[in-house]
Amino acid sequence: MCGRYATARDPADLVEEFGVDRFVLDERLAPDFQLPANYNVAPTDEVYAVVERLDKASPEVPPQRQLRVVRWGLVPSWAKDRKVASKFINARAETLAEKPAFRKAFAVRRCLLPADGYYEWYSDNKTDDGPATRGKPRKQPYFIRNRGGGVLPMAGLYEFWRDPQAAPDVDPWLWTSVVITTEATDGVGRIHDRMPMLVEPQNWDRWLDPQLTDVEPLLELLVPAAPGRLEAYPVSTEVNDVRNNGPQLVQPLAAAP
Repeated sequence: MCGRYATARDPADLVEEFGVDRFVLDERLAPDFQLPANYNVAPTDEVYAVVERLDKASPEVPPQRQLRVVRWGLVPSWAKDRKVASKFINARAETLAEKPAFRKAFAVRRCLLPADGYYEWYSDNKTDDGPATRGKPRKQPYFIRNRGGGVLPMAGLYEFWRDPQAAPDVDPWLWTSVVITTEATDGVGRIHDRMPMLVEPQNWDRWLDPQLTDVEPLLELLVPAAPGRLEAYPVSTEVNDVRNNGPQLVQPLAAAP
């Protein structure tokens, strides 16, 4: 699975990287607002997503590629409240076309969630000796990223949910997202058995196209990382606490003596 990740790139860089036509901020925020670098993205946090939107008034116009602010944790349109978001942070690629929570979004609302890398925790079946965790299984966090750096274009879905409690002068529509996962391959599979699905640059146009709705061609665009593409290294247990943030979280641990 993917339960925590890092995204610290300037939105201007993402606009260039993904060929974005329009950077759309959340209208409920200040006009000049942009998300701060986040090295410890947790469920329900706001993140950037690359989407393509059709102009309903001019259906003949090609879809516009946008960079938008969404919340991580999908809230299906039929949900009674937003609390279900914590249950839908990942969607298994194997069942995307079947699950009611994801089926419609998979057909017409696909996105890319740019990440610098993501975290997984490895348990070595030993117990921790710390004062607060003594006797519990020891879990070492690892940061997993493209070997040599570069953006990880995680495959995702997005959805709209209307908040019935929204004030009259507030936009009631909440944009939410989910990360698509698959079985982990290569050495990464030793740390955790699931990993985010990636979409290669040559497939971005088709993956984002809201007019492409056939299930089989869409599934073929989803690929696990090629063997050797990713690297994983241990990082500080500081990342365990979502209140901690900063570039130190993605720094490799110093080698043991």
